[in-house]
Amino acid sequence: MSLLLAIVIDGLIYASWLFIIASGLSLIYGVMRVLNMAHGSFYAIGAYVTASLVSWYFNHSTLPAYGSFVLMFLAAPAVGIVLGVLVERGVLRFLIERGELITVLVTFGLLLMFEDIIKLIWGVQSYYAFEPYGLLGSTDIGGLTFVNYDLAMIGVAAVVAVVLWWALNRTRFGKLLRAVIYDRELAVSIGINVSRVFVMTFATGVALGALAGGLVAPSITVTPGLGIEVIVLAFAVVVTGGLGSIQGALLGAVMIGLARAAAVNVYPELELFVIYAVMATVLVFRPRGLFALATSRKI
Repeated sequence: MSLLLAIVIDGLIYASWLFIIASGLSLIYGVMRVLNMAHGSFYAIGAYVTASLVSWYFNHSTLPAYGSFVLMFLAAPAVGIVLGVLVERGVLRFLIERGELITVLVTFGLLLMFEDIIKLIWGVQSYYAFEPYGLLGSTDIGGLTFVNYDLAMIGVAAVVAVVLWWALNRTRFGKLLRAVIYDRELAVSIGINVSRVFVMTFATGVALGALAGGLVAPSITVTPGLGIEVIVLAFAVVVTGGLGSIQGALLGAVMIGLARAAAVNVYPELELFVIYAVMATVLVFRPRGLFALATSRKI
C-alpha cells in the first residue's frame, strides 16, 4: 500500500507541472494551429526569472518570506505575457497563413535563439531558488513524507484546469475562441477580430508555460538546456491527449505522470521509456490522440 500511495501521489505531483506547461502549448495549437516549438524556452525563461528574483528577495528584501510566493506567481506569467505579445506581433502574425510546417520551423529557430539569449543574460552557471520549497513544511501520509510545496502543485494545476474550463465555456472570450477554432473564415466574416484573439491566446499560452517554469524553479536546479528537455515531455503529453485539447492535456499528463512514477518507484531504468511507451500505445489505437479536435473536410 505504501508503494501504491507513493506512485499515486508522486505521479499526480509530476502530472501537475506537466499539465500546466502542456495546457499552454495545447491552447496555442487549438486556436492558432501553431505547434510552438519555442514553448520550452518560455518555460526556461520563467524558471530563470523566478530563480533570480527569489534569490534577490531573500538576500536583499526585509519583507516576509512568504512574500516570495506572490513574486513567483506574478513575475513569471508577466514576463510570459510580454514575450508572447512580442513574438506573436513580431513574428508569427506574418506566418499564420503560410501553413503549420513553416511555423514549426520558425518556432524551432526561436527555440535555438532563446537558448542563446538565456545564456547571454544569465550565463552558463546554475541558479537556485530553494528557499520557498521548504517554507510550507511537509506532511506525513500513510507513513510517507511529502513536501507540502509539491502537494500544493496539485492544487495549482487543479485551479488552472478549472479556470481554463470556465474561461473557454462560460465567458464571451471563450465563445470567440471556439468560433475561431471551428471556422476561422466564418469568424472573420461575422466581425470577430481574429488578430486580437490570436495575440491574447498566444500570450496566455506563453504565460502558462512561464508559470510552470516559475513554479518548478524552487524544486530543481535551473541550468542551460532546461527548455529543450521539457518541450519533448510537453509534446508527449499533448500528442497523447490530442493536439489542441485542454481535457486531453489533463488526461495525458495524469497518464504519463502515473506511468513515470510507477517506473521510478519500481524500475528506475525505465523512467523515460514508459513516457513514450504510453504515448505510442495511445497513438496505435487513437492516431490523433485521446481528445483530438474535430477537423472540417471540404468536399
